[in-house]
Amino acid sequence: MKAYVFPGQGAQFSGMGNDLYESSSIAKDLFNQANEILGFDITKIMFEGTDDELKETRVTQPAIFLHSMLAYSTLNNPQPSMVAGHSLGEFSALVAAGVLSFADGLRLVAARANAMQKACELEPGTMAAVLGLEDQKVESVCAGIPEIVVPANYNCPGQLVISGSVIGIEKACIALKEAGAKRALVLPVGGAFHSPLMKAAEEELQGAIQSITFNAPSCPVYQNVVAMPVTDPATIKQNLINQ
Repeated sequence: MKAYVFPGQGAQFSGMGNDLYESSSIAKDLFNQANEILGFDITKIMFEGTDDELKETRVTQPAIFLHSMLAYSTLNNPQPSMVAGHSLGEFSALVAAGVLSFADGLRLVAARANAMQKACELEPGTMAAVLGLEDQKVESVCAGIPEIVVPANYNCPGQLVISGSVIGIEKACIALKEAGAKRALVLPVGGAFHSPLMKAAEEELQGAIQSITFNAPSCPVYQNVVAMPVTDPATIKQNLINQ
């Protein structure tokens, strides 16, 4: 049994995919397809981009999606029994399961990134990982911050990601450490994802998702909003919209 889990925003690094490009014709082809679909040289940015360039949402999301697909596509006969992805990584999981083609997956990721980039510029924000504190305590601390700060990703017991305005996250990190968190670490992301500050991106992304055909998956997809295996393509589409 093989399970593949794909990363989300924050996993970017300069030089990502360079080793695969040099060693695989499959990787070269995917890079070339991506450059054409995106309309800019994502290859150059992934290989040579600075941390700030790679942190731009319009770049980060397609770069991480592409890197995940490169790694997956160059495996020897992967044949997943189940797939999942963290936030953005769910799009990679859907391609791995055959729900989306690589091209459609990248188009949706690009639409998502552009919509969220606009929202980020309209309402600047960020995220932070909180370690070693009960979920209810994190929720309580966030509710007491006089800024937009909300729990965003319940990763596992003792690890919760919060999202909100820059100043709100700064205040929350201080308060959470005072409340007993082992760590409250601001993440290298370009916006307050999975928070009310992303409201402006919802309608644009929903339209993009609705325009794409979703196929039946080759294996169960564990989706973020339900944390359960899903095999019906219509349900997968609706869950992705709700994400």
